[in-house]
Amino acid sequence: MRNICVIIMLLVSQGCFAQGSARSTADTDAIGGVLDAYHAAAAAGDWNTYFDLMSEDGVFLGTDADERWTKSEFRAYAGNRSGWLYSSVRRNINITPDGMSAWFDEILDSASYGTSRGTGVLIRTDAGWKISQYHLTLPIPNELAGKVTDEIKAFESEQ
Repeated sequence: MRNICVIIMLLVSQGCFAQGSARSTADTDAIGGVLDAYHAAAAAGDWNTYFDLMSEDGVFLGTDADERWTKSEFRAYAGNRSGWLYSSVRRNINITPDGMSAWFDEILDSASYGTSRGTGVLIRTDAGWKISQYHLTLPIPNELAGKVTDEIKAFESEQ
């Protein structure tokens, strides 16, 4: 009897794990789709789609230290621009155990800036996954960090 109980517990836990893995894969695919659509909308200058992919309290952090844009501020900034093109080269997505939020990091390629990095957080809403925070950075190779940070310090001291 004891062995049967152990076998049943193992089978049930295997089933729960498989179900969790399937949900995780579906969520990862859905999140990847949201991020791909976000980049495609930006490239097309389709600001309605772009901002619909953000949560109402969404924030965009740009490459400049002063660029912390609420959704409405960023919409006003982007509204008269033609768009920008970033293509995801590699992406990692992690989902919280409760399945209600996720975080990601991605390496991007841009004709304007070359290699950049996007990181952020998505939340599950009734309307699907929404970007709650997106942070665009320009990664600096370690070999160049000293030189670049010296230039930034000099620039900031002149402001």
